Amino acid sequence: MSHSHDEHGHHGHDHSEGAAHDHTDDITPALHNHIYEQIDFSAINTLNESEPRSGSRVVQKTWTERLDREPELSSDADEQLLMHIPFTAQIRLHSILLRTSTTSSAPQSLKLFLNRDDLDFSTAASLPATQTLELAQSNDVQEVPVKRALFNTVRSLDLFFEDNWGQGEEEVTRVSYIGFKGEWMKLSREPVNFLYEAAANPADHKMVSGVGARLGSGIGGAGGRDGV
Repeated sequence: MSHSHDEHGHHGHDHSEGAAHDHTDDITPALHNHIYEQIDFSAINTLNESEPRSGSRVVQKTWTERLDREPELSSDADEQLLMHIPFTAQIRLHSILLRTSTTSSAPQSLKLFLNRDDLDFSTAASLPATQTLELAQSNDVQEVPVKRALFNTVRSLDLFFEDNWGQGEEEVTRVSYIGFKGEWMKLSREPVNFLYEAAANPADHKMVSGVGARLGSGIGGAGGRDGV
């Protein structure tokens, strides 16, 4: 299959539970653990999007725009989409928020890849994903939880929409909202520098070394145990 390659963006999204109501009133709870400002929108890239930068514009939708039909991300040559979304901070991902539709254009399988910058459709199809999510056909915003232990040190996330609900009969996949919930921390070496500084005191060396070893093993960081 041939795929077009273009940049794309994405937007943060969140949806609180409850009956239908005036959505202007649930902005505050919706923004709880909302990852938005930590997304590097200018560096988002989408493969096989039908309109350049449509993926990026979808990700950049605000919470109040989550139900807007446009902009919309749609696939071009076939039903697959591959999005690369980098972050400006280290993310502990809790869930992904999506709005699609009840039609056959709604994506069915979503494969997530952690901290990769070398994926194309061939490698995304052949490599084992960090996690694979099964999506519903729905006009509502879906909050799909991830296995948090696998996503403690997210610096970039690739979303591979592998197929849709058309069962091979629908070549266009459509997504109108993408967002993330989780926690974040600045990319900083300050905790490591502090441990080095403390360990420099010969009188406390024995005690601080033990503390440093324990603390160091618990720091995820860019080179942490949980990194990829």
